[in-house]
Amino acid sequence: MKIATWNVNGIRAREAQLLAWLAEEQPDVVCLQEVKAAPAQIPPMLAELSGYWCHWHCAGGYSGVGLLVREGFTPARPAVEPASFDFETRIVMAKIAGVTIASVYVPNGGKDLEAKFRFLDDLDRLAQEYVAQREPLLVCGDINIARLEIDVHPKERKPRAIGQLPEERAVFEQWLGRGLVDVGRALDPANEGLFTWWAPWRNLRQRNIGWRLDYVLATEVLAGRAETCGVRAQVGTSDHAPVVATFG
Repeated sequence: MKIATWNVNGIRAREAQLLAWLAEEQPDVVCLQEVKAAPAQIPPMLAELSGYWCHWHCAGGYSGVGLLVREGFTPARPAVEPASFDFETRIVMAKIAGVTIASVYVPNGGKDLEAKFRFLDDLDRLAQEYVAQREPLLVCGDINIARLEIDVHPKERKPRAIGQLPEERAVFEQWLGRGLVDVGRALDPANEGLFTWWAPWRNLRQRNIGWRLDYVLATEVLAGRAETCGVRAQVGTSDHAPVVATFG
């Protein structure tokens, strides 16, 4: 199983890049964030992408998520499971090949930090339910938290910056303490250049001066099947790069 997640920062601006990348990468499941389009504005070639079951959960503006599932990976269109705490079209979930997969776009928190913490707490409760029931869960997407100091380039470390706040990181560690695994860091614990987001100025991406904000999080048994989890830093012109994980 190959799972990919990408904050595209505008699906219309990234249409050609997404199509080219999907043709090359050929993931089984794709989680997309920051679609920034109403359903009627999704480019026709992506709205019903050949070879994929597509679900777009978006309403225009700055948010919106998508979930694409390769038709050969599952015999029928997966049924989408609503999240009671969803707002601003920030989460879409479906059970795919026995695994519940959620494409998630956590609020940045710059304008409303309390809303971010409410969403994080609700995600925590959702994950606890799956852990308690021993059901496999993947949470994939833009969590908008750099989990550890190593997840921010030294030149970008700011203790009171949103996304690096100790209280945000404490919530993240609480998730992990309750049975979720940060697959990327588990497989590559010492990589000091493992970033997924770069501010779009001063050639920071080319210099790899970034933050790690995009994750594949898995319940423990599922995480134990993870074989790879890498960042495709050269893909596209979004300020985020795709993250791709494979499971045996």
